[in-house]
Amino acid sequence: MKKIEAIIRKSKFDETKKALHEMGVTFFSYWDVTGVGNEKEGHVYRGVSYSTADIQRRYLSIVVADSFVQKTVDVLCQTSYTGNVGDGKIFVSPIEEAYRIRTKEKGEDSLK
Repeated sequence: MKKIEAIIRKSKFDETKKALHEMGVTFFSYWDVTGVGNEKEGHVYRGVSYSTADIQRRYLSIVVADSFVQKTVDVLCQTSYTGNVGDGKIFVSPIEEAYRIRTKEKGEDSLK
């Protein structure tokens, strides 16, 4: 099992959530975040300068079976892409074990 953590633009969240559900990711956690990236200069849009650090972001935490990792990452990349600075990041980490409290299931069975 792997944990996929993604930081995406909040404006892309609904599209991403829908695509994840359609591909079979039935559960994930998310929350609003802010952070600081590599971009040092602001961008100008219609004469107004703004910082890419001020773009609202959403943090997604998803645990999937090993065989589902690449498909999930591909969906995240496809639906979260704008081509501009600040599109986000995806991190993949190993998960040793998972348990469903209600049924006592463990491992990949607890993800279904």
